[in-house]
Amino acid sequence: MTEQQDFTASKPDQRIPVSRWLVPAVVVVALVALVFVSTGRGGGGGEQPAAAPKPTTQTSAPVVDDGTTGNIDVSVGRRQAGDPYAMGKVDAPVVLVEFADYRCPYCVKFATDTKPELIRRYVDTGVLRIEWRDYPMFGEESQYAALAARAAGRQGKFWPYHEMAFAEAPRQGRASFPRERLLEIAQRVGVADLKRFEADLADPKIAEEIKADLDEGRRLGVSGTPAFVLNGRPMVGARPLEEFVAAIERLKNQR
Repeated sequence: MTEQQDFTASKPDQRIPVSRWLVPAVVVVALVALVFVSTGRGGGGGEQPAAAPKPTTQTSAPVVDDGTTGNIDVSVGRRQAGDPYAMGKVDAPVVLVEFADYRCPYCVKFATDTKPELIRRYVDTGVLRIEWRDYPMFGEESQYAALAARAAGRQGKFWPYHEMAFAEAPRQGRASFPRERLLEIAQRVGVADLKRFEADLADPKIAEEIKADLDEGRRLGVSGTPAFVLNGRPMVGARPLEEFVAAIERLKNQR
């Protein structure tokens, strides 16, 4: 029996007020009993709503882990052509699905330290596809940021908005995303129609998209961010670049 990863816990906001321009009501992520399955002892961190279970007793030789051992669910990668929340070839041999929160400092670390190099090495060369999933865990402003990035995406600016939101976030503590900040980022990344952007912030269809991501994460047992699914295999926490590289190299020829 392999071990489950034990990450430092961090309590999310437990109460989310209702905003006059947030439709539908913000979803509070329920605590799940099962931590998103990960069998590594390796490094990395993640924001979690509760401490992970203690490791189970080892009854056999430990499995050498590169972060992608565990149950496989190949249905997670959507591989939809024209998906505005994905980058890389639809038929790339490896798909990395990322569940994250714009206010999570561990997500900031992955987005700024690790993802750019993965894009350079693997997305740009056709090996890797990255698919984003919103997993807003830390209150109303987490939901606001998720709504705003998708509203920018309706004008072709999802990734610029996404990248700026992370690039200017603090490494410790949580980023702040009041309405004024969301509009400022939209203007800076070149969202052309700010009135449309503001209207899209209140579009229930965008809120439903975010809820669908939350529901998918819950089904998988995601209880902290960032969490990843790499070719259907769970990988939890802001692990070092080298661990992502090792996993991608191992998986790219197994499809």
